[in-house]
Amino acid sequence: MNAQSELSHGHSIAAWTAVTIMLVAFTIGTFAFWFELVWLVWASAGLLLAGWITGGVMAKAGFNVGGPRSAAKARS
Repeated sequence: MNAQSELSHGHSIAAWTAVTIMLVAFTIGTFAFWFELVWLVWASAGLLLAGWITGGVMAKAGFNVGGPRSAAKARS
């Protein structure tokens, strides 16, 4: 791994979208577990999987670090 890829690791539209969806899923799942709503725990697990898939699809579509659709910023 070169220095440029380490500086920009995780700074992509695909990564931020996937992590946001997964954080929402974990938050919902935590409260659902706390209130013993089993169906909502499983629904949040499905949302977690959907976030992971979304990140992968967006990365393959070019929204990853250095991808053709990513908004690359100059670092100083």
